[in-house]
Amino acid sequence: PPLQNAELGKRAPRWIRDNEVTMCMKCKEPFNALTRRRHHCRACGHVVCWKCSDYKAHLEYDGNKLNKVCKDCYHVIIGCTDSEEKKRKGILEIESAEVSGNSVICSFLQYMEKSKPWQKAWCVIPKQEALVLYMYGAPQDVKALATIPLLGYTVDDTPKSADLPHSFKLTQSKSVHSFAADNEELKQKWLKVIHLAVKGETPECQNELQVN
Repeated sequence: PPLQNAELGKRAPRWIRDNEVTMCMKCKEPFNALTRRRHHCRACGHVVCWKCSDYKAHLEYDGNKLNKVCKDCYHVIIGCTDSEEKKRKGILEIESAEVSGNSVICSFLQYMEKSKPWQKAWCVIPKQEALVLYMYGAPQDVKALATIPLLGYTVDDTPKSADLPHSFKLTQSKSVHSFAADNEELKQKWLKVIHLAVKGETPECQNELQVN
């Protein structure tokens, strides 16, 4: 039987054999001969990919030596919370659904960088970080494609070079990001938030200013 949380690291687990699985038991990515080597979590015995075994914890049954463990066991053994984990994971790993549900604004926009072709991106400005624009491939993606810290960017509301209607452009020295909305109303909503963000202000500050 699988080890209970309280036993993790205290007793040696039963190792799941390599040939018993075709995919990582944590992130479900399929294993293949080239890129996905199988690793074992030394705490629960599950077979995981390199990304999911990128954690280390002291295991009691192994004389408190540092061992490779999966993310779930790492959390249980270390007793670390999700917010600490987010810092460890880095900014791009924040899930889209999580930020979209608590955002200042989010919608699909067409996005173009330099002279690459336009691509559709799910764009989000989260409430917790109202000065950062997150771009995802789709609303349910668990990792952002890119983030743009908006502070200090120049906003061009009506770029001459744009070949799509309802577009706007953000520039800062050599960085140029072009966006286009599906309609003028959506474009204006985005610009309202972005015009504040580039000055380091958030909609909340604005509301407070109006109230005062």
